[in-house]
Amino acid sequence: MKRLTTPLEEKAIKGLRAGNLVTITGSIVTARDKAYSRIISGKKPPIDLRGGAVYHCGPLTKLTPQGWQVISAGPTTSARLDPMEIDFIKATGVRALIGKGGVGENVAKEMGRLGCIYLAFPGGVGVLAASRIEGVEKIIWEELGPEAIWVLRVRDFGPMVVAVDRRGNNLFKRL
Repeated sequence: MKRLTTPLEEKAIKGLRAGNLVTITGSIVTARDKAYSRIISGKKPPIDLRGGAVYHCGPLTKLTPQGWQVISAGPTTSARLDPMEIDFIKATGVRALIGKGGVGENVAKEMGRLGCIYLAFPGGVGVLAASRIEGVEKIIWEELGPEAIWVLRVRDFGPMVVAVDRRGNNLFKRL
């Protein structure tokens, strides 16, 4: 098991290979279709995503007297973001995308060239994922509802499998 810390440095992900298991500690952000669309159309979020990890998720949350609590945070299917993925990586400088399933072969190759990896988190693990979230740091673009960007503080988030490494090797293609 490889333990990563955000922001992700190039050297931390360069040696990872498709099939490695990893966890992440630090901050990750959620983003889905609507946030992607805003960002690639030129609207910059009020957070620097360079070196970050973006989780394809719309968390189930509740507001408590202590703040927001994440009840479940299961991954959503990443392939549906394929048409926007490369533009999103170029616009943000993220180093890791996290989601369910894989990404298309062309996206995988380009991700590697751009210095980004893809981490697969299996579906059905929403409660496990939530148990690794220590807190909500910020919510960006709340008007997007469940597709708002949630900035989450995590510890040992995962385990996840490196499904696309820096060389563009795609675990899903091999299978």
